[in-house]
Amino acid sequence: MSEKNSAAKELKEKLLLNRKNAVFKLTDNELAECDSYCEGYKSFMNAAKTEREAVITAVDMLKKNGFCEYKPGMKLAAGDRVYRVNRGKALLIAVIGTEPISAGVRLCAAHIDSPRLDLKQNPLYEDNETAFFKTHYYGGIKKYQWTTIPLSLHGVIIRADGTSVTVNVGEDENDPVFCVTDLLPHLATEQMKRPLAQGIKGEDLNILIGSRPFRDDEASSAVKLNIMKILNEKYGIIEADFISAELEAVPAFKAKDIGFDRSLIGAYGHDDRVCAYPALTAAIDCKAPKHTAVTVLTDKEETGSNGNTGLCSSYLEYFIYDLAEALGSDGRTVLSASECLSADVNAAFDPNFPEVNERNNCAYINRGVCITKYTGARGKSGTSDASAEFAGRIRILMDANNVIWQTGELGKVDEGGGGTVAAYIANLNVDTIDMGVPVLCMHAPYEVVSKIDTYMAYKAFSVFMAD
Repeated sequence: MSEKNSAAKELKEKLLLNRKNAVFKLTDNELAECDSYCEGYKSFMNAAKTEREAVITAVDMLKKNGFCEYKPGMKLAAGDRVYRVNRGKALLIAVIGTEPISAGVRLCAAHIDSPRLDLKQNPLYEDNETAFFKTHYYGGIKKYQWTTIPLSLHGVIIRADGTSVTVNVGEDENDPVFCVTDLLPHLATEQMKRPLAQGIKGEDLNILIGSRPFRDDEASSAVKLNIMKILNEKYGIIEADFISAELEAVPAFKAKDIGFDRSLIGAYGHDDRVCAYPALTAAIDCKAPKHTAVTVLTDKEETGSNGNTGLCSSYLEYFIYDLAEALGSDGRTVLSASECLSADVNAAFDPNFPEVNERNNCAYINRGVCITKYTGARGKSGTSDASAEFAGRIRILMDANNVIWQTGELGKVDEGGGGTVAAYIANLNVDTIDMGVPVLCMHAPYEVVSKIDTYMAYKAFSVFMAD
């Protein structure tokens, strides 16, 4: 009997998929390395809560590591490290390889925008001696999750004279915070009869910002006036300046360890900065790649990648064309020979809600970075669906370099689904596949990831860039 069991065990190890928790595959030193890496990630998350802040933080890291801004016409050679900022909200990074660029680039693409509440262009109003900001939510959210949590305000305002002012209120310990109010359960009988999606409506997401009136008995809208007076004194703005502003309300939470074992990280914006940070640090640590390594941290993914800072724009394509020209090739040749990891998250299996997943084909916490061959909704709508050949190449590359990985799809076939930037890069004739970190509570104000999975994303992107 023991011989049969031994033979069966040997055959299982040889023939069946290994779906073990990564803790059983890593040494204590390797686990410590995962934890150490994530300390830097948490600091990044606290500094980069919007796409603009992510670009500023990333550029600062790049400059400290020998990168310089790329200018059109700049001569390039193997080992050069350059970057380009697109309108303050997207970032392109390149490390020039030793192989001719005509052999293609190794591209990692992550997005740095996350679901949030954007202020409307005319946001400030007063109702019954209470001041609010009107908002328009950005990306896919469960609206009820955004009530009664502390919010901070980030962004930029362009004043009437063309000067700009940066806003960041609610992150410092001494700052005020803001919130969206909700009904007490004692009076919410009718509200709680609504379907969950309608419990809080889009126009209910009004941010409470003050209640003290300006000291003048004859003034109308005295609370609004007092708020505007404070804003004028602090930022030098008038109400009309909101028209030319981009102001985003995001959770005021800090990134924190979760669990007695500190194995997880809770934070706002893991989707997709938990892939953007590993892609960024992999580029920084990429010293002498064979193929030119290109990283793009892009905007607008959560709303369809449209606009000139999203990947439906041509800015990535133009950057590749510029690199190709500087290195004696042409963009079409380079793109057609290139490969891309679309660095985006997948949904982690949640034991509290098992019914939405097909257990053999979903991602799990602590089982490594997730390779997602296709995304889309239902009939694979909106996906690029990587070829078997490219999926095989990535699988072999990961195994050869001891990267712990798994596969997954975004829920059961008819449950819903979602998309990434993969399709837009694949449309440039680039072999593309999704790879990223499994996330619990995706698109919630507070998401959860595994430290092991986060580090494995960094390791995977590093291996890919160096190849």
